[in-house]
Amino acid sequence: MLNKRNLIVIGASAGGFAAVTRLIADLPPDLDAAIFIVWHIAPEVTGVLPQVLNRQKTIFASNAVDRELLLFNRIYVAPPDRHLIVEDGLVRVTRGPKENRFRPAVDPLFRSAAYIYGPRVIGVILSGALDDGTAGLWAIKNRGGIAIVQDPADAEFPSMPEHALEAVEVDFKVPISDMASLLVKLSQEPVSSLEPGDMEEYKRIKSEVGIASEELAPERGVIQMGEPSRYACPECHGVLALIRDGSLVRYRCHTGHAYSVDSLLTTITEKIEDSLWGAIRGIEESIIMLNAVGDHFAEQNQPKSAALYFQKANEAGERAKWIRKAVFEHEKLNTKAINAELIE
Repeated sequence: MLNKRNLIVIGASAGGFAAVTRLIADLPPDLDAAIFIVWHIAPEVTGVLPQVLNRQKTIFASNAVDRELLLFNRIYVAPPDRHLIVEDGLVRVTRGPKENRFRPAVDPLFRSAAYIYGPRVIGVILSGALDDGTAGLWAIKNRGGIAIVQDPADAEFPSMPEHALEAVEVDFKVPISDMASLLVKLSQEPVSSLEPGDMEEYKRIKSEVGIASEELAPERGVIQMGEPSRYACPECHGVLALIRDGSLVRYRCHTGHAYSVDSLLTTITEKIEDSLWGAIRGIEESIIMLNAVGDHFAEQNQPKSAALYFQKANEAGERAKWIRKAVFEHEKLNTKAINAELIE
């Protein structure tokens, strides 16, 4: 049975608002495709992207509603603090575990579309920081779909497209100005249905889609998806399993949180700064307490005891200075920043 390649999934982050807006403006209003968009947005921010897209009077856009019917010639946008995923004929909006530090995240959408619709899916990575969407785009290619990235030279923030190009055999790398016409052409192409193929890979994608759908991660066999790593989940401190998608390495904990190498490195180095500030706070509280006790002994005419407590307070102050120096010299790292140093 032949179908059209008419399920388009789009992922964007920093700089992606303008890219998405331009792309949708260039699409014909009668495009026979269902379009799903995940744009990283803070959980407390109102999801205004559909209203902005509808001002262009092209394809109707709305914040997705859980369990609404999947219709073509429609745009579904992930609401704040919700994953957007696809089921067979249905749209799902869930509060599954964060992936790559985000909810909504790009990978759950891409993975779910690949699992259900295989070669009918076109995955698009636009401007963004770090590398959310790379693993999902790999799943789309693995299931016979088409992978497209915005030309990094054309992206305001090229990191997401660059990571996808490094890890996935991308079909097209184009500037945003050429993307709409490409999507129109591809969406009209007939494709045949896809058999499950590699059953182990197929089952793993199914399990990860289930986790994003709010199913219990342990029941989905997270631990069996990969080998135990040496790292703890920054979110819940559970053990992270190391998962390999071809040459791509990523991590998932037994409660369901997922990380790419880049997002895990970024989160770990951010947590270091938080821990150091926590240590400074603790030391400064001890200094206040030591000085207060010293004052008490001084008032009681016990100068030796008072002097000892004041001495300990001064010593703690010196230690706090060293930790402050460590905070100010600490780097929040990601792979792009490190690789840039190699080029220099």
